[in-house]
Amino acid sequence: MYTNQSQEKPYKIKLSPQEIIDKEFKKGIKGYSAEEVDLFLDTVIEDYMTYQKMLDQLKKENEQLKIRIKEMSQQPKVAMPSTNLDVLQRLSNLERHVFGDRLRRDL
Repeated sequence: MYTNQSQEKPYKIKLSPQEIIDKEFKKGIKGYSAEEVDLFLDTVIEDYMTYQKMLDQLKKENEQLKIRIKEMSQQPKVAMPSTNLDVLQRLSNLERHVFGDRLRRDL
């Protein structure tokens, strides 16, 4: 059984494809029991309606996410300082502070 946990109302599928395939109806005097077939088909129809609701909702979510991605990609990029340059500059300053003139002599 499938339940959609992210929605306020979970979807409940009553039949698996194998259960539909394996379903056997009792035969009456004039064939299958019309009442039993109707009840089974009502359940199948409910499941298909549930699948359709799930599909519609997923399509809507997908469209909303596409719109959000498009909006986010159109926003101006925030200029980030070059982190590597900043780190290298700080390291250089630290080396000068710690080692001082010894660095120049070793080169």
